Amino acid sequence: MDKEELLKLWLHEEEIAHIHGWDFSHINGKYDEEHDLPWNYEKIVRQYLSLEMKLLDIDTGGGEFLLSLNHPYYNTAATEFYQPNVELCKRKLLPLGIDFQKADGNYKFPFMDQSFDIIINRHGNFNPKEIWRMLKKDGIFITEQVGAENDRKLVELLLNDVPDIPFPNQYLKIIRADFETIGFSVIEADEVFRPIKFWDVGALVWFARIIEWEFPNFHVKDCLDNLYHAQEILERKGVIEGKIHRFLLVVKKRI
Repeated sequence: MDKEELLKLWLHEEEIAHIHGWDFSHINGKYDEEHDLPWNYEKIVRQYLSLEMKLLDIDTGGGEFLLSLNHPYYNTAATEFYQPNVELCKRKLLPLGIDFQKADGNYKFPFMDQSFDIIINRHGNFNPKEIWRMLKKDGIFITEQVGAENDRKLVELLLNDVPDIPFPNQYLKIIRADFETIGFSVIEADEVFRPIKFWDVGALVWFARIIEWEFPNFHVKDCLDNLYHAQEILERKGVIEGKIHRFLLVVKKRI
């Protein structure tokens, strides 16, 4: 494929880079990540969750994971702040009887004190003091987080001006200390760096446009020389590789 054909393909991927919920199926088979984490978030949530528990999912996306749990809807609540996902959740979750509220995970939530037995959060914002306030005695908080150094090698590959790390406090030791300071006990904790692989530069373009906070000001035409270099790497090595940064934390509210 010549450069003009590649440019046309990449511009198309840039144009269609929109998602509802948190659905990366558009690039299935063209990239791979998170398949070799030493923990399984779903299994961990199910390990602590039982039917009688009041459950809150913070930053639920489009509710995809939450609904996969098949938890009783009358015992289920969820929040989301990204407006396209808010509208999606209103259509999907409210008719089921799930208590869905628009809320920013960094600030106060529209729920009463000690409302929940378990709160979960995957790759979303949260406020430890609000988690404490909303959990009942012996309540559990489970989160899998994207770490500070996530995708940095790919950022350096694509962008002309590499920005500072957008979330510099996203390290397990920092977040763990925040929870321990206000009275949580740590049950499980782990942190890893693992590969992320791309077998198609167009998929990488789509990915970078979707995750705009990691790839600020990325545009195909502005970064074209870098994209051609990425294509050369792909043709030479058969794959473009970076590193993801993830950590897991499970804590219990002490009284």
